[in-house]
Amino acid sequence: MITITKKEEEVLNQIKKHDDDRIDSSIIKDELGLYEHDLNDLLKSLDSKGLVRYDGSTVQLKEFDGEINTVDSKEDVLTAELNQKEKKSFEIIKSLADDDGLVSRYEIEGNLLYGDLKLTDFRMYHIILSLENKGLIEAVYKHNGDYYKVL
Repeated sequence: MITITKKEEEVLNQIKKHDDDRIDSSIIKDELGLYEHDLNDLLKSLDSKGLVRYDGSTVQLKEFDGEINTVDSKEDVLTAELNQKEKKSFEIIKSLADDDGLVSRYEIEGNLLYGDLKLTDFRMYHIILSLENKGLIEAVYKHNGDYYKVL
């Protein structure tokens, strides 16, 4: 799932209205009445999310079969992306847990930092803390190290 803002959705829908293979970005700018720098930022964002190809002057719609979620602001986009990362992280933690539901803190950190998600240190610790606060995992201290228990 890709999360975009309402402004990005408006631009994306305008691009979809055109049957052309490539569209000059000035056409979209005029049709939507946006400032050039605002449109440039929106198109760069859509390009980074894999929805369009934007080279600075022309834009082309990419094929996308997934689900697009629309939110009000960039902050909401970050929150939605964090929630998706939390779900994926929790699935990874559950897969690492032994029969008692325990998994080493270092094993979790290694898998979140260097595994498929490739989280930053800050993001990883934020997600682990969030999962603890939500009551999904619990820190457990044993004589041989730090563990988390999947609840």
